[in-house]
Amino acid sequence: MNVLFYDIFDSPIGSLTVAADDAGRLHHVLFPHNRHPPHGRKHWRHDPGPVAEARCQLLDYLHGERSVFTLPLAPVGTVFQVQVWTTLAQIPYGQTWSYAQLARHVGRPAATRAVGAANGRNPLPIVLPCHRVIGSNGTLTGFGGGLPTKQALLRLEGAACVTDARKASLFGEPCDTSKVLGVIERI
Repeated sequence: MNVLFYDIFDSPIGSLTVAADDAGRLHHVLFPHNRHPPHGRKHWRHDPGPVAEARCQLLDYLHGERSVFTLPLAPVGTVFQVQVWTTLAQIPYGQTWSYAQLARHVGRPAATRAVGAANGRNPLPIVLPCHRVIGSNGTLTGFGGGLPTKQALLRLEGAACVTDARKASLFGEPCDTSKVLGVIERI
């Protein structure tokens, strides 16, 4: 198993962890709580050096100073997952695609659910912008960093507001709009 080097830093959307290999290829961007934690994390070594550029580009993005990432990436997954994650990078800054649109761009228009599952396991959120994928009816759907963070990222990018924050919830329950506004105000 290759050792990954990581750093944890504060950002306008909360604490982020980034992990890269010794060549600086980014493997993970993590939020404080992740639905699918990475395997082998106990073998990671804290060293800000290999992830310095990733940290810098993420902070530039979160402060509205960057719209495209130019980092070497090394996401690990199945061939299909990597295909979905690579396709995410084609979604233009400030725009959204539905899961059906993403499935069409992947070349598997009937595989909307599989595309959604792969999207949900994206190890490089923000950099490979899974937050730009929304429900076909325009609602926000699950996001590893939480729906308030997803909405904040979309607003940062100037995306057309996808839905009223009070209606955007993975389980149909109202989101706490004060959390959304708090995240947006920090950005």
